[in-house]
Amino acid sequence: MITIREIRDARETIGGRLHRTPIVGSSTFSKMTGHAVRLKLENLQKTGSFKPRGALNNMLRLDPGKRAAGVITISAGNHAQGVAYAASLLKIPAVVVMPAAASPTKAQAARDYGAEVVLHGDMPGAFQKLEQLRQERGLAFVHPFDDDATIAGQGTVGLEIVEDQPDVDTVVVGIGGGGLISGVALAVKELRPGSRVIGVEPVGAPGMHRSVAQGSPARLDRLDTIADGLAAPFAGERNFEIVRRFVDDILLVSDDEIRAAMRMLLSRGKVLAEPAGAAALAALLSGRIAPPSGGGSTVVVVSGGNVSMEMLAECLSV
Repeated sequence: MITIREIRDARETIGGRLHRTPIVGSSTFSKMTGHAVRLKLENLQKTGSFKPRGALNNMLRLDPGKRAAGVITISAGNHAQGVAYAASLLKIPAVVVMPAAASPTKAQAARDYGAEVVLHGDMPGAFQKLEQLRQERGLAFVHPFDDDATIAGQGTVGLEIVEDQPDVDTVVVGIGGGGLISGVALAVKELRPGSRVIGVEPVGAPGMHRSVAQGSPARLDRLDTIADGLAAPFAGERNFEIVRRFVDDILLVSDDEIRAAMRMLLSRGKVLAEPAGAAALAALLSGRIAPPSGGGSTVVVVSGGNVSMEMLAECLSV
């Protein structure tokens, strides 16, 4: 398991290349929930999500020879863009394997950053294609979540939260494979041990929730959610161990609750979030998270804002 030292090292490694995203308050969401709500706006990060943090840290820690040969990854969208962007900064080739049904907008964004995009089958089939291409071309795999360097990069979000919001009591984070929450939870708990970290998953993709319940990383036979950024087919082993140790609770939210949170973020917070980026707020708005007893603030991570016009229109319609 990584430590806070690796997360601090990651910040030194990627610092200057990526944004330190802002934390903003919301009187509206505070009144609605009884929390002192702050939004950590990772939708304003390079590429529109937190993903470049882990991708860039991962790639900069590769052996120079492996890095020069190129990298490969798999993603439903945001990690694809993160790897493509990082590869463009480092001037190395990148291949991104995506399920055939992946968001065309996200696939095109990865191409625009310079990556070769391969669309193939469903998510299990895409993993098989990735392994084939990795072996054929000798590419280094940049894992989207189950990798120490990726986790440490995502953990820089947690460092910024504690430094910029010293009174933080509760941090609410969406969960896909677990890269973001494991990095954030480790950083927050090391720096403020009394704080709560609460994870959020869609009802239709409860990989980490199921993992904790059964005591081992789970694989999902079926994924059914509009939050493609949280629809990982399995929970990472490294991520599971960190979540089991540092995360206080995992809540499930419906797609309708996610849509409602997207609408509220845009109409009242003036924040554009994709479904995965709105899931954490959806859990808070549901009333299932008790306000801090000590009066500290609650930081909600808006993890991304990469939403197509078609998806946005669907989610905004009532």
